[in-house]
Amino acid sequence: MNIENTQSQMRKGVLEFCILSIIKRGEVYPSDIIEEMKTANLNILEGTLYPLLTRLKNADLLSYRWVESTGGPPRKYFSLTEKGAAFYAELQATWNELANAVQSLTHHGAVVSSDSGNFNQ
Repeated sequence: MNIENTQSQMRKGVLEFCILSIIKRGEVYPSDIIEEMKTANLNILEGTLYPLLTRLKNADLLSYRWVESTGGPPRKYFSLTEKGAAFYAELQATWNELANAVQSLTHHGAVVSSDSGNFNQ
């Protein structure tokens, strides 16, 4: 079994949630998403991000607006729609349940706070 493939699949599984978490905080430009993901050690390429943003926009989870730029072409800034915020809330609940279960299994019954997703050992 290839560890890199397994690691990649684990990252892909949380990619959408992480991106929506960044956008949830406020309107964001795609390069800012890439930078924040990189800072968190979850590198993402433009070729991965832009199709994902388009898919989320087509699902009415995101909206965008164009902002003129003095140093180049206009920029597209993304934000969550009302439907996107509800979707994010469901993902957050799912993440908390999943993190709780994984923490319990990998730490043999450690107590996990389900409200914040924080782990207490």
